[in-house]
Amino acid sequence: MNAPQTFSEEQQQYLMGFAAGCDALQTSRNPTFASTLSALGMLPATTPETVPSPLPPDARLAHGVAQNQFLDRGLKLSSEEQAKRSKDPFQMRDAMEQAASEARFPKGTDVFLYKYHGLFHVAPAQNAFMCRLRFAGGMTNSHQFRGIADIAEKFAGGYTDVTTRSNLQLREIPAEYPLEVIDGLVELGVITRGSGADNIRNITIPPTSGIDPEEIIDTRTLARKMNHYILQHPEMYGLPRKFNISFDGGGRTTTLADTNDIGFFAVRGSLDGTSAPEIFFRMELGGITGHGDFASDCGILLRECECVDLAAAVLRVFLQEGDRTDRKRARLKYVLDRLGQAEFLKLVEKSYGKPLRQVPREYVELPRTKAVSGAHLGFHPQAQPGLHYVGVVLPVGRLSAQQMRDLAQVADRYGSGTIRLTVWQNLLISDIKTDDIPAVQAAIEATGLCTSATNVRSGLVACTGAAGCKFAAAHTKQHALKLATYLESKIQLDLPVNIHLTGCHHSCAQHAIGDIGLLGTKVAQGEEMVEGYHLFVGGGFGDDRGIGRQLQASIPATEMPSIVERLLIAWNDGRDFREQTFADWSRKRTLDELTRVIANSSVAMKEVA
Repeated sequence: MNAPQTFSEEQQQYLMGFAAGCDALQTSRNPTFASTLSALGMLPATTPETVPSPLPPDARLAHGVAQNQFLDRGLKLSSEEQAKRSKDPFQMRDAMEQAASEARFPKGTDVFLYKYHGLFHVAPAQNAFMCRLRFAGGMTNSHQFRGIADIAEKFAGGYTDVTTRSNLQLREIPAEYPLEVIDGLVELGVITRGSGADNIRNITIPPTSGIDPEEIIDTRTLARKMNHYILQHPEMYGLPRKFNISFDGGGRTTTLADTNDIGFFAVRGSLDGTSAPEIFFRMELGGITGHGDFASDCGILLRECECVDLAAAVLRVFLQEGDRTDRKRARLKYVLDRLGQAEFLKLVEKSYGKPLRQVPREYVELPRTKAVSGAHLGFHPQAQPGLHYVGVVLPVGRLSAQQMRDLAQVADRYGSGTIRLTVWQNLLISDIKTDDIPAVQAAIEATGLCTSATNVRSGLVACTGAAGCKFAAAHTKQHALKLATYLESKIQLDLPVNIHLTGCHHSCAQHAIGDIGLLGTKVAQGEEMVEGYHLFVGGGFGDDRGIGRQLQASIPATEMPSIVERLLIAWNDGRDFREQTFADWSRKRTLDELTRVIANSSVAMKEVA
């Protein structure tokens, strides 16, 4: 019997609601009903044998509709999109409990769906879970830090990693304990929901928000509002790919907002060019430096109260327009490339529901306060008289459980209990009285950590690497520490250099924006394949933004330190002027010139085991 083709609006609403409430078994047992929904455009046309599972109600109104657009054109969804279509990741608790009771890791598309809970099965690097947490703006406290340390010690590897999104990761979680970890975190007031898969990642802000004497505006409230908007809107969990949002308050510390899909930058400006300046935010779109792009200014000024609503409008357009068939081209950048910024903003304006406030760039006061390299380390005065914050150096972001407890005690005893994570894989403790600085310094050093770093270590960033990521081609954290130790024994620098080591093309450590960027790869050495790196130079961010150029390819990891040393010596000794940064110096030289610098250096090649 053919499915009816016409229904009243009331009947269609009833069928939509009924379909949303059916589970996969019910739909598969009623192929006529399924074909009726297909005829209405409520499900893609299928044969009775391949009827997809119905979508949850909210998903049908969001990513289900977007998926149908591709299916209607005869295109095939990516496996991740098919997984979202077949199963609600937030209705998997019973199955996850059963798997944990059997000490069983997920298989097939469940590996992807577990990421919605922040759980990553990182085999073959480790036959274990990694759990990514979620902190609005990277802000946490001593109580949570102690609790996370206890969880790490009891159910994970006994340590945490601070990430390049002001976040924490727990690693080496056995198959029996993922829910023990998640439930323990929830009891601490820490969540993991949507911290992986095709979701909005940790909202980042400067770690000195609210305490920076030079900031234009405190962005902590915006980070919290954006975070809670995401958590309370189910459609935000059906994006085509991951999404990054950052708010920059215009102070001395940066959060690399121009590398995000949406970057909001605090500025002082005038709507008409003549009235007294007010505080606004500029919006930039499409940052993804691993794909060679920074975010582009949209010419829009927003008041603080408008930022979250406009970000939501951008997300709704991305949800509908993003590619659901090709994962490599599913990020916001590619929607902007296809539509153009002007056409994209028309769709955003329609979703936003009111005109966007386009303002000429000359109406904005520039430059803003220039970010200070190293302001995230050491002791610095706060905006609050008599108080200081201290930036603690964490070697490539790793903290033992005991170090976490010790730092929590420092924050309680000498500060307000606030701990601030940074995109530089370090942390800050705030609200320290001037008279307590010596005691805080001693207490931090007693943990085995420090508050100052050389101009090599202060900008050293490394992703997890092959020790904990199946995509990585090199052990980046280990190589980063060896590189720093080697360079410090060979050369003293009077200006900081950012060196970023990332293990694969996903560029979690953002190699393209480092003064020196190192991208992991496998290198043929005789009959063996060994770990190595492609070398990039001249990257930057903010006022000094730039994508690094590839200088050399396939350098064995053992030879990489001496090559980096040659570059740094050539810059240190041959700068055009003493304050010239490595990025500026390297950009003014051709790749051939820089290659000759390496080849003709008198520094002897020396392998680092």
